[in-house]
Amino acid sequence: MELSCKTEYALLALLELVGEYNSGEPLQIRQIAAHQNIPDRYLEQLLATLRRGGLVRSQRGAKGGYILSQEPWKITLFDIVSCLDGTPSKVSNIDPASKTVESAVVQDIWQEIYNRSNDILREYTLQDLYDKRNHKRQLNIMYYI
Repeated sequence: MELSCKTEYALLALLELVGEYNSGEPLQIRQIAAHQNIPDRYLEQLLATLRRGGLVRSQRGAKGGYILSQEPWKITLFDIVSCLDGTPSKVSNIDPASKTVESAVVQDIWQEIYNRSNDILREYTLQDLYDKRNHKRQLNIMYYI
């Protein structure tokens, strides 16, 4: 399983929104883009997709921007990946008539891997990512005496 650039940028943007969730204040695209080094136009498209998927809301006006549509501990990574990339139900579409025993075994294993990776994506939420990021930041703080 590979993390697409689109998904990575979306996760970075969503982490910014998690950081502002408790304040209730929306973040503007240019703020998120500048902080995470994401091209404005690309981020605009990603946030529009996430909005259509029900993961973020937009607010218009001078103090407008984007906010999470629900609590960060309720939004799973699976929700995000599904919104951006869709959720294929099978790993491969090999014609059953042309399947050999070997190809069936290989496909069964890849399907199991796919299912387990989706299970892991369902286990982690945006809040989990935010907490892990904050923990790593704390570990990276060095004190010099």
